[in-house]
This record gives sequence, structure tokens and C-alpha cells, in this order.
Amino acid sequence: MNSTTALDILAKKGYKITDKREKIAQIFWKNNRFLSARAVHNVMKVDSPSLSLDTVYRNIRLFEELGILEATELNREKHYRFTCTDHHHPLICIHCGTVKKVDICPMDHLFDLPEGFLVTGHKFEIYGHCSDCHS
Repeated sequence: MNSTTALDILAKKGYKITDKREKIAQIFWKNNRFLSARAVHNVMKVDSPSLSLDTVYRNIRLFEELGILEATELNREKHYRFTCTDHHHPLICIHCGTVKKVDICPMDHLFDLPEGFLVTGHKFEIYGHCSDCHS
């Protein structure tokens, strides 16, 4: 996902492409990691000092509802990044939010699911410190 694709999804769903929504999409594209709404707000306040945190939250929730952003919880706060299109599981740095991909899937090793249970999705994340934050 990139910022252009994100804005295309908004437009196709009938939502206006506002300056704020463009800026949010650009912030996620440029950072390519999990970010809190507060972090996005801090970046946007430089150019828009009167921007409310609630406005950022509302737009991020919309992006999440439309599948543009995916969320995880770090330090008891939701963090977001662009939704990935390929199947993988992330190693997430709990300090800076960077993500590394793990290409194996633990679901491949589950054999004894209860009879009649149909798996429709799953989520597996590994948390720790990246090499930059570990030192």
C-alpha cells in the first residue's frame, strides 16, 4: 500500500480527499512503521497548529475501517501502519515501531483444530527491540 492507493480507496468509497487525509497518508507512507495517532498529530501540528488530536483519530479510524491501515497495540496504545498485501508475520520493535517480516506462518503447523472449526483469519506478532534500539 502507498499513499496514492490509500487515497484511491477513500475516493472509491465516496469520501472526500482532504488535505488532512492526504497528509496522514503521506506520513504513513514516508515512515513505513507503526505510528500512534499522537505521533501523526505531532507531525501534522507543525503545519497546522490548531489541528485537534480528535480529528487525527477520526481519520485514522476511517482509514482502518476501510482497510487502509492495520493496527497493533504497543505500550497499551494503538499504533497503525499501512495494511500489507502479502501474507507474513511481523517482528515489531516496541520502541520505534519498525517492522521486519517473518515469512513462516505458525498456522502451517496447527493440525488439531476442533472438528467443524473453520479458520477465517489469524494474527501473529512478535514484539521486541530492533538492532538500532537494542544497543
